[in-house]
Amino acid sequence: MKVIISGGGTGGHIYPALSIADTLKRKNKETHILYIGTANGLESSLVPKYGYRFEAIRVKGFQRRLSFDTLKSAAELFKGLYDAERLVRQYRPDIVVGTGGYVAGPVLMAAHLKGIPILIHEQNVLPGATNRILGRFADAIAVSFEEAVKYFKKKNRVLVTGNPIRKGIMGGSRVKAAREFGFVPELPVVLSFGGSKGSASLNRAMTDFIAGLMGGGSFQLLHTTGEDHYRTFMESLSKRGISTEGKKNIRIVPYLHRMPQALSAADLVITSAGAITIAEITAVGLPAVLVPKSYVAGNHQEYNARALEKRGAAVVLLENRLDGDVLYKKVSGLVRNKERLLAMKRASKDMGKTDAAERICDIILRMVNR
Repeated sequence: MKVIISGGGTGGHIYPALSIADTLKRKNKETHILYIGTANGLESSLVPKYGYRFEAIRVKGFQRRLSFDTLKSAAELFKGLYDAERLVRQYRPDIVVGTGGYVAGPVLMAAHLKGIPILIHEQNVLPGATNRILGRFADAIAVSFEEAVKYFKKKNRVLVTGNPIRKGIMGGSRVKAAREFGFVPELPVVLSFGGSKGSASLNRAMTDFIAGLMGGGSFQLLHTTGEDHYRTFMESLSKRGISTEGKKNIRIVPYLHRMPQALSAADLVITSAGAITIAEITAVGLPAVLVPKSYVAGNHQEYNARALEKRGAAVVLLENRLDGDVLYKKVSGLVRNKERLLAMKRASKDMGKTDAAERICDIILRMVNR
């Protein structure tokens, strides 16, 4: 079986694609995969590390306002269609899979015009522009949220699969993980992070939050600033006369290299609402205080966060109203209210889909074997 996979721009598009690729290879050892992305995207360095053949096409994202850059992007799109048609013609895949990002557009359109089956996967509640367009032509549409179904016209082709998660997320020991971070298992652990690169607004709020926790508090905190924000964050604490040195209930790190262990240790998460983050915290059944990033395309993170809030799995605080004192009071109240925390945990677990990659690959195999 020969498969082309395309998706790029952000980890939210690339990691699900790689998870699908790994699962296809495990299910069928004779699977051959070509990954198509852009030369400047994160995928160009990431995909080869996973051992997959990578080819780049020429394509740029469109600016939302009409400008000279829009015309340049349109010209690049035609070049991308030419590159994609050539690669599809040469590789002759049995199916083409797109996980979002503008690079997937020309690749899947080239496949569709040649009569090759195409499947798209949408990670967010609010589909991205590329997937909204491709949804009109796709033979199958896999979505991560029930709420995403309504955005596609051909609802009979939409299947709710969930979003693939990385290996090792499931099954960790809370007691062991808490001790790995220097915490005592008897006290609740709150994990705070603003996505893989951190969040300036969450960091600002966390300075007030940590000031409130300095008196002791009823929980322990593991806060991740993001590597680019760490120095500024620590300086902001210092200016306020706050030192966490010797405080066993507070740990501040620039980046979490042990996210599976951190999720195992946590009883509550404060985080943004990216698709991968949502998939992982619901897979392990963690209640959350979600602070969706307001500057992302289409404000899609708020749509993700509201889906959890609606099911009782999360509390949502909007970024433009984020206040550290309010956040601390909210978290303290949740940690003390064990019944509500347990109800949120159950709701989160009910939303989690731990076999998303398996579900998507089963659809792919059925499509190929028709």
